[in-house]
Amino acid sequence: MGPGFRRDDASPEATPEETSVTHPSIHARTHPNKIAYQMAASGKAITYRELDELSNQGAHLFRSLGLKAGDHIALLMENRLAFMEICWAAQRSGLYYTAISRYLTEEEIAYIIKDCGAKVFITTPQCADKVKGLIKGEVGEPLFYMMDEPAPGFRSYDREAAEQPTTPVADEVAGYDMLYSSGTTGRPKGIKKEFEGNRIDVPNPFLRILTADMCGMNADSIYLSPAPLYHAAPLRFNMMATVLGGTSVIMEHFDAEEFLKQVEKHKVTQSQLVPTMFVRMLKLPDEVRSRYKVSSLKGAIHAAAPCPVDVKAKMIEWWGPILIEYYAGSEGNGVTVSTSQQWLTHRGTVGRAVVGKVKILDENDEEAPTGQIGQVYFADAPAFSYHNDPEKTKKAYNAKGWSTLGDVGYLDEEGFLYLTDRKSYMIISGGVNIYPQETEDVLITHPAVSDVAVFGVPNEEMGEEVKAVVQPHDIARAGKELEAELIAFCRQHLSPIKCPKSIDFEQELPRTPTGKLVKRHLRDRYWPKAAAKA
Repeated sequence: MGPGFRRDDASPEATPEETSVTHPSIHARTHPNKIAYQMAASGKAITYRELDELSNQGAHLFRSLGLKAGDHIALLMENRLAFMEICWAAQRSGLYYTAISRYLTEEEIAYIIKDCGAKVFITTPQCADKVKGLIKGEVGEPLFYMMDEPAPGFRSYDREAAEQPTTPVADEVAGYDMLYSSGTTGRPKGIKKEFEGNRIDVPNPFLRILTADMCGMNADSIYLSPAPLYHAAPLRFNMMATVLGGTSVIMEHFDAEEFLKQVEKHKVTQSQLVPTMFVRMLKLPDEVRSRYKVSSLKGAIHAAAPCPVDVKAKMIEWWGPILIEYYAGSEGNGVTVSTSQQWLTHRGTVGRAVVGKVKILDENDEEAPTGQIGQVYFADAPAFSYHNDPEKTKKAYNAKGWSTLGDVGYLDEEGFLYLTDRKSYMIISGGVNIYPQETEDVLITHPAVSDVAVFGVPNEEMGEEVKAVVQPHDIARAGKELEAELIAFCRQHLSPIKCPKSIDFEQELPRTPTGKLVKRHLRDRYWPKAAAKA
């Protein structure tokens, strides 16, 4: 189960008989008519037999185009069934598949396609405006495909795949996702796993721990996916749902009330969310929240950002002790997990290590004592590299070979990890280190606040001072009166040095669709010289 793994007595049990970790092609033979994937709004669905046949046709198409094991494809599309069909086609033909956010600019999309070395690029009419300028007729360009009715210059994926056999390719071998970090602190970084030449049914041990062992997912599971599929966790969890033989219901996009409606409608057993989704559900009117039954939920796993303590406590009170939090990155260099039972006795933790060993290092790269804040590293953990960026890879490791995702935190005496922020967001005011996440966690609990970002801005005397940018529930309230109210509220809970000296208001804060705050887009407005150099 991975080095350091501990099963808490209160966490869900999944026996080998209940949890068959294989491949959807196996389930296609044993349960051909069972739904593998279904779209929440449209109701469109594919069975395991259809998923098997469609992914085989895609694999044959890739081979017919000259793609061999170890080559790359890229896809850019909205949440839809074809997204999963294509990923499974790539997985069973030994290809690296790079899912790209459709919220990026054309320039950013072009950068990723070139950087990952995609030989085939597949998109949809809904994304046509984002990609119409990519086709330049240059040497080395990928083959451009589009689903449904292709725009000029694009080949039809549907028609060409439909002409292929529905049986497996002769040289099946496991491919991998090669995803890019969200680029919240600069150019996105591709994370590439070494090609191992495995059978297609060799399971991912990380996902086994998170889905089956910790979240209780198995062949009877109804998994609800509320996030964009291009992101690492939603994509991998959706693939693991069918590896286990369950059914996955995919939301076209997240809506707080619609999520609750889908849980009741499909009797959903597990879901993977991010803290901003919890915040939006908690801020629904009481009569809306109480309208839907969520008692079918057995596991709600969450990650992507630390969850404010008050928010998580309210979710556990509402849904019961079924929340499971993990800390990990797309890099796969380590994982910590916390059950609700563990969290309730270690409030604020993101858990203990189940893959790798957590080390906290001070500014001198020495291990920090228990309770002292420092940079979080994983030791005795899988290695990773950033594609085409040896310098960034080098910066992620220390002299002992331990790796970091750039986060800051501390360990308690029982080995539970608490994250305080990202190192790049730390504010140094008058020589004092301030971690803005703590301030954000307080402000988000104020009833007038819909979203918040806290960061440092220039201060001639102190170096930096604390600034907050708030997205109010009612933009009409934005102004000096609400600013004073929020600063006073913050000072009731935190030391004055951690509280904002001033607050600005925005209609909406810049978050990725997966819930990550793109803080640099706000911070750069207040650091014009630094932004110009970035």
